[in-house]
Amino acid sequence: MVLENKRMDITDRIVGKLSENQVNLYDESTLVGRIVLNTQGNKYELMEGYEQGNNKIYKYVDVTTGPDQKYVDCDYENGWC
Repeated sequence: MVLENKRMDITDRIVGKLSENQVNLYDESTLVGRIVLNTQGNKYELMEGYEQGNNKIYKYVDVTTGPDQKYVDCDYENGWC
């Protein structure tokens, strides 16, 4: 079993709350960043582990890949696994 860092689209879970010249972005009750609003263009400032791109917000998470170790060393001759 190996841990792999994958990017997960969490755009649908994000809630924005307007505050002085910015929108604070939350995933449930966790602040994940903000959008700073100005006339030259809006700027995303996201916490570590989050990324913005293609009008979406992504979170990096560790997921397991590969075979589940509890089933790798089976002794089929004696009937146990």
